Amino acid sequence: MSFLPVKPSEVNGEVDFVLVTGDAYVDHPSFGTAIISRVLESEGFSVAIIPQPNWQDCKDFMRFGKPKLGFLVNSGNIDSMVNKYTAAKKLRRQDSFSPGGKIDMRPERAVIVYCNRIREAYKNVPVIIGGIEASLRRLAHYDYWDNKVRRSVLFDSRADLLIYGMGERPIVEIANRLKNCDVKDITDVRGTCYISNEAEDADIIPSYEEVKEDKTLYAEATAIAYGYRPAKRKHNKLAQKHGDKYLVENPSAIPLTEEEMDKVYSLPYMRESHPMYDGDGGVPALNEIKFSITATRGCYGGCNFCALRFHQGKSVSARSGDSIVKEAKCFARDKEFKGYIHDVGGATANFVAMPCTKKEPCKNKSCLSPNVCKNLIVTHKKYLSTLRRLRSIDGVKKVFIRSGIRYDYLLADKDTSFFKELCAHHISGQLRVAPEHVSDNVLALMGKPSSDVYNRFVEKFNVINKKTGKEQYVVPYLMSSHPGSTIHNAIELAQYLKKNKLHPEQVQDFYPTPASISTCMYYTGINPIDMSEVYVARDQKEKAMQRALLQYDQPGNYKLVYEALVKAGREDLIGNRPDCLIRERKDTNGENSKRQGSQRKNQRGTESRGRGAQRKGR
Repeated sequence: MSFLPVKPSEVNGEVDFVLVTGDAYVDHPSFGTAIISRVLESEGFSVAIIPQPNWQDCKDFMRFGKPKLGFLVNSGNIDSMVNKYTAAKKLRRQDSFSPGGKIDMRPERAVIVYCNRIREAYKNVPVIIGGIEASLRRLAHYDYWDNKVRRSVLFDSRADLLIYGMGERPIVEIANRLKNCDVKDITDVRGTCYISNEAEDADIIPSYEEVKEDKTLYAEATAIAYGYRPAKRKHNKLAQKHGDKYLVENPSAIPLTEEEMDKVYSLPYMRESHPMYDGDGGVPALNEIKFSITATRGCYGGCNFCALRFHQGKSVSARSGDSIVKEAKCFARDKEFKGYIHDVGGATANFVAMPCTKKEPCKNKSCLSPNVCKNLIVTHKKYLSTLRRLRSIDGVKKVFIRSGIRYDYLLADKDTSFFKELCAHHISGQLRVAPEHVSDNVLALMGKPSSDVYNRFVEKFNVINKKTGKEQYVVPYLMSSHPGSTIHNAIELAQYLKKNKLHPEQVQDFYPTPASISTCMYYTGINPIDMSEVYVARDQKEKAMQRALLQYDQPGNYKLVYEALVKAGREDLIGNRPDCLIRERKDTNGENSKRQGSQRKNQRGTESRGRGAQRKGR
């Protein structure tokens, strides 16, 4: 086994494909570049890789010359803008997918930049884009960083084809057809988008120009794209006009079978970052996932703030237990393996199949929200069987589950065996789950179960651990400022945290990533599922207040929490009583801060009453 070529000296003559990526080259099946390149190699195609090229000119894109069949381009495992900026639009301190965590190793909007450099170098070479950046930006989409609607990335990149979702099937079909036909003639491959002069028997959604100007039409287009308007879907294709051309989206690729999944993950990956990064200490992203196992793809959880359903799809594909165990046994031969498998899962760890009584998954509803669907066959038997086998492997000390447990699905399983063994064997003192909030109206907009479900889960978790004598805790992931969340909702969450003696070390402000339903809510103020109006906290000060309330007890947040409580008329939570969120403080003049706050609020009241009425009217 060896790494695929990254230098001209490592190839003999022309290669079939040159793959350009925004990530450092890590030959591990958790990286899309590794999977696509190894799949093509297994089908007899030669692939060379240009990881993180110098994009200042086109010279670096020419290192292998013009490929026989085409260029493949992705931005990396994460959208390049999400990778570069925080939810507050501040530069991140580290890029985990770059050598040594270096920043600025890839450009903003990497797919567009890379493709345009390739077009400078070679006018007529086929260019095919894929990965999560291309997938989530395949239609006209709201861009948080530009604060405007952008065209499909296929137009701005000037690529020929866009592969969305899981790319193994489409790329192999495209590669075989490129041997004998022009890329412009490849318009019928599932899981791809292309540009056409006509709509071609497709369902037409509002155009780029329309959704750019009309937020209601943007919400309508989102609803149709997600399948929440089945009555408006007459064909398998979608088309969206951009100027005088159409972006045409073919139906999604058929998910891989268990046998096909096993084959993909059995390919000869080096499971290392390329040696050229050794001087930088390797690639940080590999550290956590090197001894993790991808067991599944897809997610039917339906969280509105997560775009995975739009990328990986709702149907779950799973590997066999034999395939997973075989991969784990390889770990024991690695000198760095200490006996700990860090994770066995996927988008959601305990979704290991699509166990539904219907032949086809519903397109217009969530399987779990607001309640677990009656057609869903809830079972953890296969997953539990695999975990037991992993625990019995010689040299394996512990098998952790860190990719997330959907607790409402877990509670719906009448067989408690998995829950008990989860607590007994697969937690290291803390189980991280994602209730995100406690306000039911916010949870409904998130596509999450009610707070009562989470509370029942925690109660059962504690009962199981008490019986086994283990001191273990549930650590909740929480989100502030999600569309629908007001200051009052944030205060409700803060009160819940205080009542339950929870002190989250990290919280996440809502991040409007491309193509999610929640991002549509953020941009339009409309829930595309039912077209109802949604409150959105866009003011940076209010967002900072909501975030601070989730960590109300941190001294550095006192001022923001105080201002939030005064703004909400909840000064009853300022004081020395047990239920108060913060104590009263005295300023330098010795006057009571709470009383001063009341005076300031009263002074503002008369002035702002008219503005408040206008806001309510809207």
